[in-house]
Amino acid sequence: MNLTFASLRIYRMIKKIIFLLLLCATHVLFAQTDETRKNNFNLKRNLALEGYDPVSYFSNKPIEGESKWVVSFKGVTYQFSSESNLAMFKANPEKYEPAYGGWCAYAMGESGEKVKIDPETFKIIDGQLYLFYNFWGNNTLVNWNKNEKTLRAKAEQNWKKALH
Repeated sequence: MNLTFASLRIYRMIKKIIFLLLLCATHVLFAQTDETRKNNFNLKRNLALEGYDPVSYFSNKPIEGESKWVVSFKGVTYQFSSESNLAMFKANPEKYEPAYGGWCAYAMGESGEKVKIDPETFKIIDGQLYLFYNFWGNNTLVNWNKNEKTLRAKAEQNWKKALH
């Protein structure tokens, strides 16, 4: 009877150790994922969207965020123009994150390159934020609109490659 009790205690102890090891391994994997995201996102001054409020795009009025309303999501930091926008983001961050890490959607589709954006040149497609280069008379949103379906499919493939 003591042998069975001792075996049960050892079994429970081994189970706890395995659980803790799996928990630590999961934490390491997620930390690497966050670091990968951060390394692949378009960050200026360590901020996504060049400091613009991601929620504001969905009101069709991009507004610069303020340093008093900041949150980090999976290694990427965002600023907000109001406390209510910050709360909306926290409730559903994936909804407000930009496609392709905030890089130019047209360039991602055309060549897979990570090209800077004009944070005020954007489009919401199927509930997702897409950003575009718009400098020196070259607004890539115009070209995107001419061939959106094909460019979007290629951009998805190119972004997956960029993350590996």
